[in-house]
Amino acid sequence: MEWMRWRPAMEQALYGADGGFYRRPEGPAAHFRTSVHASPRYALAVLRLLSGVDLALGHPEQLAFVDVGAGRGELTAAVLAAAGPELAPRLRPYAVELAARPAGLPDAVVWTDRVPAGVRGLLFANEWLDNVPLDVAERDEAGVLRYVEVSPAGEERLGAELDEEDARWAARWWPDGDRVELGGPRDAAWAGAVGALDSGLAVAVDYAHRRRDRPPFGTLAGFRAGREVRPVPDGSCDVTAHVALDSATVPGVHSLWTTQREALHALGVHGARPPLALASSDPAGYLRALSGAGEAAELTDPAGLGGFGWLAQAVRMPVPQSLAGLPGWQTLTP
Repeated sequence: MEWMRWRPAMEQALYGADGGFYRRPEGPAAHFRTSVHASPRYALAVLRLLSGVDLALGHPEQLAFVDVGAGRGELTAAVLAAAGPELAPRLRPYAVELAARPAGLPDAVVWTDRVPAGVRGLLFANEWLDNVPLDVAERDEAGVLRYVEVSPAGEERLGAELDEEDARWAARWWPDGDRVELGGPRDAAWAGAVGALDSGLAVAVDYAHRRRDRPPFGTLAGFRAGREVRPVPDGSCDVTAHVALDSATVPGVHSLWTTQREALHALGVHGARPPLALASSDPAGYLRALSGAGEAAELTDPAGLGGFGWLAQAVRMPVPQSLAGLPGWQTLTP
């Protein structure tokens, strides 16, 4: 039986060339429902945000939309399809994903396994950071944090004490709790993505927590075919953990930490039911509006998708007007 720490085990299980979960042809949509799959209103909200970034950047000759963790390109394709005649000719869409390019994706989409460098526009990472592999630590009987090792069958045992870098991260960002998910690799991944922008807005969207409300026993979980399962690093299921978005925030730029509910409200997505009178005057329109309201309600439900954390960071550009009214914008220092 081969034991290893959770970070290499996740890397192999999710992205291994031979049987990695995210390299499977069916894609993530076959196993769980993200905001992208829940409603086309999500892509329209992202397009509104992209239009706001375009305005803040002064309508550059080429505007990038970088979809990080693109799945099978669903969000990229939807944003491209909905872009109007003023925006579409200047739009340069990138889908960043390790899996092979899916059939039927528009030719305009650049399919790549790395974040493009030096672009101007919107970088949008929807449920990406929660799948960046990380190590897990647990306290022993003496209260000392040790790496958790895992077998291919998902059994766990305690290993060595934390190295200096991980110990520093835990002391600063997750000082309490019996089990700690060590977010340093995610901080580095997000810093690399934000640093690749010449100018623009970088947005990370994920189930998240902050220092003041870290879960004492962690969040590591598995998902398969729409159901939560035991996290087993054998490629048979998604292995994920919520994101410490506050630690990932790149210092020195204008930053906002908010919820999906608040962000989508600012972008025009509301779950209010249409007036009942519309059912008499325009029955078909009423049904369409009712369906749209149901989709919007799902996207903004604080107990579900609406509870996602949104981290937005403006890189060498003004805050876009579409999000400027949200409280909490600040420039963080190291």
